[in-house]
Amino acid sequence: MSDCLFCKIVRGDIPAKIAWSDDRVVAFHDINPQAPVHLLVIPKKHIASVSAIAPEDEALVGHVVRVAGDLAREFGIEAGGYRTVLNTGAEAGQTVFHLHLHLVGGRPMGWPPFPA
Repeated sequence: MSDCLFCKIVRGDIPAKIAWSDDRVVAFHDINPQAPVHLLVIPKKHIASVSAIAPEDEALVGHVVRVAGDLAREFGIEAGGYRTVLNTGAEAGQTVFHLHLHLVGGRPMGWPPFPA
């Protein structure tokens, strides 16, 4: 999708601080971090949200989640715990409509995760 912010990052049209990249996934530092570690892990293929995942995307989405676990280890937050978040839709806080997993850690987190 040509006007999608995250597709532009995937193409290299917009710079990002890349933490991981392979042929299917890219992970980069959030520009508004909510914790010492706050990465966005995205598929390079445009998928608008969790609701738009097609059966043929299941392996790709699994890869996104596995990469998040690898990055948690790499960034030293696995032992203390971390949060993964997939917001779906505007009311849930999704602001970029390209599937993205927030990997957040490095500080204690409460529940519920966000104030109402």
